[in-house]
Amino acid sequence: MSHRVRRLKIPAGQIVFRPGDACPGLVELQSGTIRVSLTAANGRELVLYRVGPGDMCLQTFACLTQGQSYSAEGVAETDLTGVLVPPDEFSDRMDTEAGFRHDVLAAVARRFAEYERLVEEVALTGFETRLAKCLLRLADQNGRVTASHQSLAHETASGRAVVSRHMAELARLGIVAQHRGGIDIIKPKELTRIAAGER
Repeated sequence: MSHRVRRLKIPAGQIVFRPGDACPGLVELQSGTIRVSLTAANGRELVLYRVGPGDMCLQTFACLTQGQSYSAEGVAETDLTGVLVPPDEFSDRMDTEAGFRHDVLAAVARRFAEYERLVEEVALTGFETRLAKCLLRLADQNGRVTASHQSLAHETASGRAVVSRHMAELARLGIVAQHRGGIDIIKPKELTRIAAGER
């Protein structure tokens, strides 16, 4: 590892970058997840994507290649460990290391495809389908979703009241069970059908 690269250790909940911040370099995560979100003028928040080990943050890529500042917020969703590659080293490696350049561009392509799916879902998919997809995506292996209605609103580009109304209907149908600690998916097959737009 270059002497210019420094190790990172960031606790869960800490802001990694804010709108208007200059980019300190490329964060290469070894563990943990960064949640990247955009807040509109009306205060509504939309989760754009998450960055984990091997992923690329499009915000950071734009900052490093175009000299832009951040326009979204990145928050450590879990404890993070990794390294920070400073901008000059990032540029040097993009110019001289074919393997590094390939990995970066492949990660950007994957992220861009996810971005396209997000735009398509928000623009063309009904809310019930978006919510079902979100619940399935956030569920752990036991079908437990640890998220508040406000968090689900951020994930689905909607309002808390809309989420609460639809969650109440899913609970009434016995598809999910809500409790103080989160949400249990009771009928994953039915939720999967809703996510596929079959209901």
